[in-house]
Amino acid sequence: MKNKETLHSLLRFLDTISYVKPEQIPDIDLYMDQVTSFMEDHLKKVKRYPEDKVLTKTMINNYTKAKILPPPEKKKYSREHMYMLLFIYYYKGILSLGDLNTVLSGLEGKYFNAPELNLEEIYKEVFRLEYSQMMVLKEDILQKFKRAEETFQEGEGPGASLSPEDREELRLFSFISELAFDVYLKKLLIEKLCDQIAEERPANNKRKGLSR
Repeated sequence: MKNKETLHSLLRFLDTISYVKPEQIPDIDLYMDQVTSFMEDHLKKVKRYPEDKVLTKTMINNYTKAKILPPPEKKKYSREHMYMLLFIYYYKGILSLGDLNTVLSGLEGKYFNAPELNLEEIYKEVFRLEYSQMMVLKEDILQKFKRAEETFQEGEGPGASLSPEDREELRLFSFISELAFDVYLKKLLIEKLCDQIAEERPANNKRKGLSR
C-alpha cells in the first residue's frame, strides 16, 4: 500500500472511532458476564485483532484488588462502575497499574455515587469535546505526514541513491517515528503529572504496594 493510501486509510479509521455514549450504558445493574459483553460489543472497533479481549473477568477482578475499581454490589456493577471501567480501558494501554491507581482513585474516592457531581457528569464533560479534538488530531497527522514525505529526497542527502520503493518505505518509517515520538513525549508528561498527584496527595490517602 502506497503511503498516501495508508494515510487516507488511517483517517477513515479515525472516522469510525467514538467513545461510548452515556445513553448507551444500561440503566440496570449488570453481572460480570453482561459487563464484559457490553464492553466487547461497544469497543470492538478499536481492537487490534478480532481475538483480542477488551476487558476480561480477570482484568476487572485485578482492578478491584488494586483498589482502582470499587467492588460490585451483590455481584452487580452499576452505571458508576461502567464509567470507571471505561476510564480504565482508555488509560490502561498507556499507564501502569500504579499510575492508573493514582489518576483514578481520586475519582473513585470523591465522585463514585456522589449526590451532585458524579462520574456520569465527569465522563460527559471530559468527552464532550470529542469532535473538535478529532479534528485537531487529523490536522496534526496530516502535518506529520507532510513532513515525513519531505524526508529522503531524491537526488540529495541520504535519499540520493534510494529506489522509489525504498524511499517510500523510509518515509513511512519517518511518519511512524513522528507519531511514536509524539506518544513518547506525551506519555512522559502524563507520568510526570501522575508523580505530582501522588506527591501532593495526603500520606494517609496514598495507595501503596502497586508496581510502577
